[in-house]
Amino acid sequence: MNPEQYADHFIENDEVLNRVKQVTAEKGMPEIAIAPGYGRLLTLLVKATGAARVLEIGALGGYSGICLARGLAPEGTLTSLELKQEFADVARANVTEAGFGGQVEYRVGPALDSLAQLKAEGQRFDFFFIDADKENYPNYLEYAIELANPGALIAGDNTFLRGRTLNPDKNGPSVQAIRRFNEAMATDDRLIGTILPAYDGLAVAMVK
Repeated sequence: MNPEQYADHFIENDEVLNRVKQVTAEKGMPEIAIAPGYGRLLTLLVKATGAARVLEIGALGGYSGICLARGLAPEGTLTSLELKQEFADVARANVTEAGFGGQVEYRVGPALDSLAQLKAEGQRFDFFFIDADKENYPNYLEYAIELANPGALIAGDNTFLRGRTLNPDKNGPSVQAIRRFNEAMATDDRLIGTILPAYDGLAVAMVK
């Protein structure tokens, strides 16, 4: 048993999230939800910071959306960006079944377009979760900083890309983008951040 398996065995019997995984598999969608331990961490961070407005980039089947929504107060809201309408529909159904349908808004289409629209609307958020196409992680980070309320938290999943980020022989576009994202999360003067080295890596930073 590795450390991640040891940690997960305490929280693996989550019927709601297990159902999301089942539905995602049945729909033939990618089975790439955030690790259970990091899902629990998202809930903890949203609740601990009192985040009232959360922005999620990449909805997929709604697994991470439920984790984020669980940390919200009843009046809190989650805005979720998803490229594909069929994925957004599955996520909405799963999040609604989990009891958070009234708190979540889905915007469908390329995330950069949705982010530009949110900026034009003057929207601001307290918490950001990035888990979408890896090549745009640096662009998503810049938008998150622009859309952030002071003290907002930003979290980005899959920062190790199943080990490719750490392999000097791997230099594809996604790997290079994630390396830039990781460096910015840890060293950008606008942020206070770090990288958590478990599962497939999670970078977390606070906007100053």
